[in-house]
Amino acid sequence: MLIIGEKLNGAIKSVAEAIRNRDGAFIRGLASRQLDSRADYLDICSGVPEGDADVLGWMIDLIQTDHPDVRFSLDSPNPDTILACLPLCKNPGIINSVSLEGDKIEKILPAVSGEKGWGVIALLLDETGMPETVEKRMESFHRIVERAAEIGVSMDRLYFDPLVFTVATSPDSFLNFIGASRKIREEYPDAHIISGLSNISHGLPSRKTLNHAFLIGAMMNGMDSAIMDPLNRDMLGGVYAAEALLGIDEYCIEYLSAYREDLFGVQK
Repeated sequence: MLIIGEKLNGAIKSVAEAIRNRDGAFIRGLASRQLDSRADYLDICSGVPEGDADVLGWMIDLIQTDHPDVRFSLDSPNPDTILACLPLCKNPGIINSVSLEGDKIEKILPAVSGEKGWGVIALLLDETGMPETVEKRMESFHRIVERAAEIGVSMDRLYFDPLVFTVATSPDSFLNFIGASRKIREEYPDAHIISGLSNISHGLPSRKTLNHAFLIGAMMNGMDSAIMDPLNRDMLGGVYAAEALLGIDEYCIEYLSAYREDLFGVQK
């Protein structure tokens, strides 16, 4: 399971304040804690409409000083911000994200094709808006696969997000997500499937409970990567437990290792 740490996002009040005050110690500390909790990538998002590239560049610089091997998920709605920040990263990461809405995919995919090792999160979304059915998601999936092949971005570098909406207003949200995940797996068994899993619980109480349930169910239906909170020990324990039960973690080696490192939300 590929874990992308979600905590360095300017939409979070404490992070927004740290960005506004250029509080480098806060940003570096939050990055370190996520990496210590085995995050494979750190998602970084400024949350500001202007000066986006400057903020991300500042965050990249700070974190790479402490962690030269860190890999980022560059998160911005502005493709020019992404392109400006690519050269600042010492290691290949993931771009979050592209879709068939607007021209972002046409700017990002050609740039990525020449950048060795970079991956791209592809939202199954087109110019008509948010998909309401599995079939609509799969239409976008096929179009993105075709366009990526034309540009020269291989399937192993694409992370497909079937999109999950809050179950509070979209009762079929989880069923549509796993329905699309299963179809993707049937057509491309080795494809990457990802989600921003905390979307499922937006507007509801006890969000961690719903997020945890979604995580396990999605992993059982093919999800192999997630943008999530690696500091939530219950969630992290769920990842390792699910991998053990699904036979991904042979002989429970990773499960036992994480348990010994005290990464779970349980008492020994």
